[in-house]
Amino acid sequence: MNLSAPLRETILEQLQAGQWRAGDRLPTERELADTFAVSRTTVRKALAELKQQGLIEQTVGSGTFVTEQAGARLGRRVQQDSSQHTSPADLMEARLALEPAIIELAIRNANAADLQRMDACCDQAEAADTLEAFEHWDAELHQAIADAAHNSFVGNVFSLMKTVRAQGDWGQLKKKSVTPERRLAYQAQHRQIVSALRDRDAARARELTLEHLLHVRQNLLGY
Repeated sequence: MNLSAPLRETILEQLQAGQWRAGDRLPTERELADTFAVSRTTVRKALAELKQQGLIEQTVGSGTFVTEQAGARLGRRVQQDSSQHTSPADLMEARLALEPAIIELAIRNANAADLQRMDACCDQAEAADTLEAFEHWDAELHQAIADAAHNSFVGNVFSLMKTVRAQGDWGQLKKKSVTPERRLAYQAQHRQIVSALRDRDAARARELTLEHLLHVRQNLLGY
């Protein structure tokens, strides 16, 4: 039994809650052992695991401190945890709400390189000889459209959605639902969306994006 795991997770929760921030000194090993009723060996193991993750640093004679990089590392951990607990239905609901909404930003801010990237994603998806490769380039196209908004928050949200798409549940559903005919339909819809973006036709691009996502949801989830 890993006795250090509960202590490690408790410290992680407190770091995420902001109880300890970058540069703050954590309680001593003895204080942690007394507070959580565990041995100092267990405390040392938990701290060693947190140190390995880059969340804390230890200085002989001074103590244990939260690293400057802890915030960014914790952010990535939260993102990974979120992706692992997001169902395909939840993801589809989020995509329907968000993807049509960022079309105007993408049209306003997209440059020639962004449009070339979208074309390249379509090319790669159409040339893919496996469903896994097609799904990869499908996700990359939607990420490219989000990145064309040139808004870091939007890009990060879509990066999380792409991570969820890489999880097993989504992949299994996609594998069961995608037929050669449906794949051809998706490819045609992708090309139409990119064409509308290139024409700076916000209404058309938004409409096509929504139609595409509704089509995907119907094939994937049956409603």
